Amino acid sequence: MKAVLAGLILALLLAVGVSAQTEATQEIDLWENVATRAEAAVAEPTSTDTVLETLRSRITTFRAQFDAARGTNSDRIAALRDQLAALGPAPEGKDAEPEAPEVAKTRSEINQQLNTLLAPVQMAERDYLRADGLIREIDKIIRDRQTAKLLSSTPSPLNPAHWAPAVKALSKAFGAMWVDRGKDSATRTFAEFRDKLPIVIVSGLFGLLLLFRGRLWAAKIVGTLRQHQARGLGIWRFIISLLRILFPLAGLWLISIAAGQSGYLGVRGMEVAQLLPVLGLVVFGFRWVSERVFARDDEEALLLLPDGQRKRARLLVNAITIVMIISIITDAVVDFDDPSAATRAVIEFPFTLLISLALYRIGKILHGYFEPSEEPTDTEVATKSTTYSRIVRSLGIGAIIVSVLAPVLFAIGYQDLSDAILRPYVTTLVLLGIIVALQRFLADVYGALTGQGTAARDALMPVFFGLILILIATPLLALIWGARVADLTELWSSFSQGFTIGGSRISPTNLLTFAIIFSVGYLVTRLLQGTLRNNVLPKTQIDIGGQNALLSGLGYVGIFLAALVAITGAGIDLSSLAIVAGALSVGIGFGLQNIVSNFVSGIILLIERPISEGDWIEVGGKSGYVRDISVRSTRIETFDRTDVIVPNADLISGTVTNFTRGNTVGRVLIPVGVAYGTDTKRVEAILREIAEAQPMVLANPAPNVLFLNFGADALEFEIRAFLRDVNWMMAVKSDINHAIAARFTEENIEVPFAQRDVWLRNPEALKVRNEE
Repeated sequence: MKAVLAGLILALLLAVGVSAQTEATQEIDLWENVATRAEAAVAEPTSTDTVLETLRSRITTFRAQFDAARGTNSDRIAALRDQLAALGPAPEGKDAEPEAPEVAKTRSEINQQLNTLLAPVQMAERDYLRADGLIREIDKIIRDRQTAKLLSSTPSPLNPAHWAPAVKALSKAFGAMWVDRGKDSATRTFAEFRDKLPIVIVSGLFGLLLLFRGRLWAAKIVGTLRQHQARGLGIWRFIISLLRILFPLAGLWLISIAAGQSGYLGVRGMEVAQLLPVLGLVVFGFRWVSERVFARDDEEALLLLPDGQRKRARLLVNAITIVMIISIITDAVVDFDDPSAATRAVIEFPFTLLISLALYRIGKILHGYFEPSEEPTDTEVATKSTTYSRIVRSLGIGAIIVSVLAPVLFAIGYQDLSDAILRPYVTTLVLLGIIVALQRFLADVYGALTGQGTAARDALMPVFFGLILILIATPLLALIWGARVADLTELWSSFSQGFTIGGSRISPTNLLTFAIIFSVGYLVTRLLQGTLRNNVLPKTQIDIGGQNALLSGLGYVGIFLAALVAITGAGIDLSSLAIVAGALSVGIGFGLQNIVSNFVSGIILLIERPISEGDWIEVGGKSGYVRDISVRSTRIETFDRTDVIVPNADLISGTVTNFTRGNTVGRVLIPVGVAYGTDTKRVEAILREIAEAQPMVLANPAPNVLFLNFGADALEFEIRAFLRDVNWMMAVKSDINHAIAARFTEENIEVPFAQRDVWLRNPEALKVRNEE
């Protein structure tokens, strides 16, 4: 029984292996077929862009498979190579001693396993390079064709000889719509129409309701939602404006379905009906942007232009929209007859001219834009232009240039080049308007959440919102200006593969993993610091300076460990960067030696703690309290409330006086002078009595009074007393001086001032002069 079971298992495994091998063989044959066809298409000049794009799409799929196969068994291969490295190099040369049989056998087995594992990897590498080369060739061919098309000339629409055929082709194309409609309606039966009648009626009815009543419904729905929420008025206005687009757009889509199901429009009419959602998106999208950028309400307008200019800008945007809609419908109808290049040029030139005229006037409005803070008044001069206003004016200049250049290029025969700059520029302006409107909406949401209201529009967060929106819109801008989707996917593929530094490849996945791990480590470090600061360290006997040193040290160690773990977790190999790091260290040593010196000094300050936060120190002639010890410098707050930033190296290598190191006991010296003839013992007793009566003066050691000197103007005494808190030195000195002045007045002890005797050599000369 066991033998039968083992046989069945073996047969199953063989069947699975044969099946997998068969699938792999079929996959290889399919790739060879696609690659051969692609190589033939690349070599054939007549291959169409559609064929090349189709082949490119299939090759891209295979390339992704080969790229994944290049990493097959990577861990096992790395382990085998480590084992070979552990065995050391194989002996070479005739004089080399032979290897031990066990080592030679092991080396042979490892090499055999390594070659077996490397075979599919090497084949995948070969196929990947082949696929990548084909993709690059196809992209080059398509780009060259696009460039040649842009620079190719077409018949000029200003040639009168082309006007009559163009008018005839246009009338024939629109007339054919009715003919096609009649033919189709004649072949339809009443039963077919009756089966689809409910869909036609329901879709058409709801479509018309949404189209004509959607704007009113949007206002009612939002009004109901905001009955109990007064904040964020700008948010509700944005939602109303958005729903006023979505409801009519959905109505057009339903009308398009109803028209298609009716079957009475003909082929050309069906083509136009299918374009209704696209046309609605253009109409309502352009209108929505104009209503947001050039809003009627000054508070909601994104461009603070005068009301007349905003109204004119809205009308111009509507004019461009109408012209573009007519142009799209006309092109869709005329393209059925495959008109000549001259006919197409004559038909499309008026649309280009009208769009350019409206764009020129919009450009003039944008070019004259200034924000209210930039305009001079009677009492103030104009401030410097903001980045926003400069961008708006630059867009206005671009609109003027494009509106002049596009018709000229079209007139002289470069129709494709004209279309490549006019319509994309208009679409770019619309997209930028959408970005600014969304940024304003996000700013209002941020203001509603934080309670800042409309003041949040001038905060920092909306700037980040704008940057994110611009990054998101960058691929759309690239597509608008002629980039292919394949170009963007290829760029993303190259970006996903990362870049190589010193032989080490770093991909966006590595960077994202590094950022996540480091952020988690940083947050954990801050959490530990907060826990120690608030819950643990206050319960210990460690002074404030020691607590700050511990917290700072924990922060540095935590950040270092977080970076180390993030690098390891992201799989970034820094061993290949050792040479680069060694070369950079020389430049860092010379260029940043002062910074490194201050950094090391900061570490020493935190470890040895010769000074701590809150200490009263004197360094470099500056005296004050230590308020902050950072990695590079220390901040000292002087007694006049100014901050002095001292490099840490000066605190380590220079002379520093710390008045409160270890304890706050300090000595105060108070000089006193009395007139000659005063009883010195009496003065000494009075001064000692005053010093001992001061509450801040320590009794042990007791204060001392010294008779220092016979001065030029007075007998000089000095009080020397130790204070329990030297920070009160100036206050104690002031109080003792007040007490001395009062006591000396009571005891009739004179405090002399400077006196000088003046001797005249010849006073008789002054006497003679007075007598005269």
